[in-house]
Amino acid sequence: MSIAHSIQSIGFLSNFSESVLAYPIVMSTHLLCIALFGGMILITNLRLLGLTYKSVTITDMIRSFRPWKRVGGVIMIGTGLLLATCEAEKYSPNPYFWTKMIILGLILVHGQIFRPIVYTKTEELDQSPVVPTKAKIAAILSLVLWTAMFTMGRLIAYWDTD
Repeated sequence: MSIAHSIQSIGFLSNFSESVLAYPIVMSTHLLCIALFGGMILITNLRLLGLTYKSVTITDMIRSFRPWKRVGGVIMIGTGLLLATCEAEKYSPNPYFWTKMIILGLILVHGQIFRPIVYTKTEELDQSPVVPTKAKIAAILSLVLWTAMFTMGRLIAYWDTD
């Protein structure tokens, strides 16, 4: 707890957490990015599963969303980091927060595994009459991990030490 207290006591973080305007703006930005980012992930995964947007190639969909996902991901992670560090004492004992961080790590591992075999080889997926199993596995795992991440993020607010 002393480390958490030290982190959230850093001048700009304590000022930020006490701000009547800045904190809600950053929280709203974080939630907006989650909604937009989550929507793009959902649509991409549903396309990989062959359930929607069949008239759009997987390549076109992934290429068109990629820059937006990158920007949204950076903003989402940046605002989340700011929100978590300004209330480090509150988050450090929270099991939902730590579960969310573990899931975030698993999402990064998922990306490292499936990027070279699915996400950068979309032309091969487009040539196949049926979406290959590896793409479907990537999509299902992605949906499970992101749903778990968003759920844990929401549950953080409901954990109480009392």
